[in-house]
Amino acid sequence: MLRRLGADVVEVRKPEHLEGLDGLVVPGGESTTFMRLMRLYGLDDALRSFGGAVFGTCAGMIVLDRAHLGLMDIEVDRNAYGRQVASFEADLALAGDGVPLRGVFIRAPRVREVGPEVEVLAELDGEPVLLREGRFIVASFHPELTEDTRVHEKFLDLVREETHVGA
Repeated sequence: MLRRLGADVVEVRKPEHLEGLDGLVVPGGESTTFMRLMRLYGLDDALRSFGGAVFGTCAGMIVLDRAHLGLMDIEVDRNAYGRQVASFEADLALAGDGVPLRGVFIRAPRVREVGPEVEVLAELDGEPVLLREGRFIVASFHPELTEDTRVHEKFLDLVREETHVGA
């Protein structure tokens, strides 16, 4: 999706791979495994000191919350929307946009608590599922599984914004 929008995308597996990057996506997957591997390779501390924009989807949202890396002022419950067989899609109201955003929820985390500086960008049944705090954006769902590029565009806007702030 990011390549389609013109971004130069590279894979990050080690702390030194973060050097020179303007943004980072922490993807979906298994958050417990992510944290174990991040600690093993030193990516946890490297991510804490990374100054670029960060986008966390699903497990990436969990990794960034208070209980894990502590980079966002949110508390998240893992797999709170149900197991794999309970996966679903739903139309979401995106803040400032009249066109619904399709969300694909797969073993999705649920946001239990949101800090005062966190902006809710989209909700599902009154609960936040897309949030921003400073240079961080997180989603409970997988926006990369639809053809809608608006969430990724928001992330790239944030990358540009953060790049200009640092200049």
